[in-house]
This record gives sequence, structure tokens and C-alpha cells, in this order.
Amino acid sequence: MTSHAELYNAAELRAHATALLGAAGLDPDKAITVAEVLVEGDLLGHTTHGLALLPGYLGEIANGTMTRSGEFTVLNERPATAVWDGNKLPGPWLTRQACDEAARRAAVFGTGTVVIRRSHHIACLAAYLERITSGGLIVMIQSSDPAVAAVAPHGGTRPVFTPNPLAIGIPAGGDPILVDVSMSITTVGLARRLQKSGGRTPHPWLLDGHGDATDDPSVLDGEPPGSLMLLGGIEAGHKGFGLALMIETLTSGLGGYGRADAPNGWGASVFIQVLDPAAFGGTLAFQREVDHLVEACISGPSRDPSNPIRMPGHSALARKRRALAEGVALHPVIKETLAPWSERLGVGWPSPVKRSESK
Repeated sequence: MTSHAELYNAAELRAHATALLGAAGLDPDKAITVAEVLVEGDLLGHTTHGLALLPGYLGEIANGTMTRSGEFTVLNERPATAVWDGNKLPGPWLTRQACDEAARRAAVFGTGTVVIRRSHHIACLAAYLERITSGGLIVMIQSSDPAVAAVAPHGGTRPVFTPNPLAIGIPAGGDPILVDVSMSITTVGLARRLQKSGGRTPHPWLLDGHGDATDDPSVLDGEPPGSLMLLGGIEAGHKGFGLALMIETLTSGLGGYGRADAPNGWGASVFIQVLDPAAFGGTLAFQREVDHLVEACISGPSRDPSNPIRMPGHSALARKRRALAEGVALHPVIKETLAPWSERLGVGWPSPVKRSESK
């Protein structure tokens, strides 16, 4: 992204996305939430999991594979837990609902867990975290897509898993710690974007169908198909493999629906857990420990003095504050891919904001 990229007002981007989703037939409350979550992804710098997803979502609404209206179904629940059937409703709306429900249960029982099966895609996991950490709660989100295989098990060549992201938000005295990592080194979204543009990954982050490392994303469509390299790489991929298995178990396993059911279509199995520090060692003791840990990390010497140590999520939150003040710099492909939908649905594209002459 160059410094000359067009900037857009975040509120106008949310309004534009809401209008597109509403014109496509999505319930108003769901359209608002999906738009908020997608724009939050771009604000945090997750350019493949923000508005870049909107054309795909609109296509899913148009062909009926994303449910436009209605509610989830509660399949099982106990005081601190629940399992929902998402009925292929929009993933951002379901996940926001589940985070809020888990937080309500945590306020009573110290912990709350909601597992969703048959959700649609849930976008950027980091986009849900700050909403929960702002209330002093810890939140963990995990996701897998049982209909997609893009990552091979350690030592194997046949794709079995999705990148299976894990995110955790931890409240702290200053900015919260926001972790959002996949169990593969790169994501399907980035690999496909590079593939379309003829680009390559910065390092060999994929495996071809024979298990050899490569930076060429086109191997995903090879014969035999390639895969995304596990977190840890060829030498230490057993770490990413183990975590991917954990996420498959906590999402599809606990949800009771997954790869064994051979589902079709874009979707997600989701695990959400919220913890209230007050129910454990106490809020003040928790905060003291977290703040001490943050200070111990950032006060230490950096390998590169020009690149100081940062806590996970702090750069993203600084980027968000800057984007809210100056405008959101969208990846060029986003406007290009949304333009046909804007024309088809009669929703005008927002005007870019004027840059300050001092910038």
C-alpha cells in the first residue's frame, strides 16, 4: 500500500457496506453488524479480511448460500455454555452475538463459552476483541471451516485443515493485547490475492503437491494440490499441526458437526470463550501481573534499536487511531471488486477524503 492510496472516512465505508448488504436482502441489524466488523478489519490493517470479503459475501447472499434473515438455533446449553446452529447466517453477526452472550455468562459464572456450528465465514477475528476487552474481560476466539482443506498435516502432502486462526484479547492498563494468528504461515486470502496478481509470497510459505517448499501460490491449484505451510515451517511444523488439531477439536468437535459430515460451501465452526479475571485471582491482581509483563517486554533491549519491541495488537490499534483521524487506506483491489456490486445494487461509492497539505 503506497502513501498515495486513496483515504476514506470509516463511517462512510460502514454506511456503504451496510447499504450494499441491505440492498442485497440482508436483515438491517445483520447488515449493520457485518459492515462494522468488516471495516474494523481494515482499520486494524487486516486488508484481506476486511472489506475485501464483501464481494464474496454479496455473492453468497445472491446465490442463497448465506442466510439473509432469521435466528440461530440453541442446540444445547448449561449455565456457562451453549452450542448454537448458525443456520448459515452471516458469521460476523453470529460471532458478535456469541461474544456478547459469552460475556454475559462470564459476568455470572466467571466464564462463558459459546460454540457455533454451521456459521457462515466470520471475517477478521481481531475485529471482535476490543469490544470485550474494554469491559475488563479476556476473550478467546477460534475458527475453522470444515468444508475447506488448504493445510496439510505435519509431514504430509494432502491438505486437510484450513488455516484455523486463533485470537485472544487481554485487557491491560494501556492498550489491550490483541493476538490474531493462523496455524499456517500465511492465509488463503493472501495466497489467492497474490495468485491473481501474479505475485509470490515474501518467503517459501507454501508446499507444492509433493511437499516441497515454494513461494508460488499457484500450487494450491496444482495436481496434486499444494498447501499452505504450517506455522513453524518444515522443521517445526509439528507445533502448528498440534494447534490446528486443538482448534478443530474445540470448534467442530465441540459443535458436533465438521469434516466427518462432508459439508459443502463457505462456512465456519467457531469457539468463543470469555473469562472474568474477578472470578479467579481478582481483577487487580490480574492487571498488576499483565502490566508487569508488558513493561518487562517493552523495556528490554531490541535487536534493532530503530524497531522497538511492541506488544501484539498495539501497532494495529495505533493504525486504527490514525485511520479514524485521517482516513482508511483501502487496498486497491477492494474498490475494483466492489464497483460492479455498487452499480448493480445502486449504491454509490463514497468519495475519498482530502489529505491534509501537511501530510
